[in-house]
Amino acid sequence: MKMNMIIGKKQIVLASLVMILGVAIYLNWQFAQTGEDLLTTNYLEQLQQEEGKNYGDAQLVAAETDDYFASARLNRQKSREEATQTLKSIFESVDLSATDAQTAAAEALELTQLVESESKIENLVKAQGFADCLAYLDGETATVVVKTEGLDAAQAAQIKDIIVGEVDVDATNITITEVK
Repeated sequence: MKMNMIIGKKQIVLASLVMILGVAIYLNWQFAQTGEDLLTTNYLEQLQQEEGKNYGDAQLVAAETDDYFASARLNRQKSREEATQTLKSIFESVDLSATDAQTAAAEALELTQLVESESKIENLVKAQGFADCLAYLDGETATVVVKTEGLDAAQAAQIKDIIVGEVDVDATNITITEVK
């Protein structure tokens, strides 16, 4: 009878950790939505009405840059989902020891914090006047890709200040890449 009680406690702890991870991922996804798709659609519809052109058939001049950012975001989202699935399968493992559960929970928390930090960095960089931005964090290094026509030293310093203020990364481990 005591064995059933121990297994029950482990299952409850694992289920609660999985639920916490799921809620954190959902909240991050919910708060990361910006509504840019709706604004773009409204803008294109307005231009189509004014000029009588069908912009669905036109090729945008900056399509390559926009495609880069869209595909990079999609790839990042897929890798995050795979990591989440891996952690979820670890939590659902029946023969999980207490230390393994703690390690998996710590990894899940770190992943959630990195996702939140990436989102904050991207929003703060965009607030500095950049057209688009992608941030990649892995705990020790930070890589930021910005859409701009020319990046000067002052702008690079602003981006580094944003990153250092948000996460604990040494300034020498920050890479800023410009996409035109």
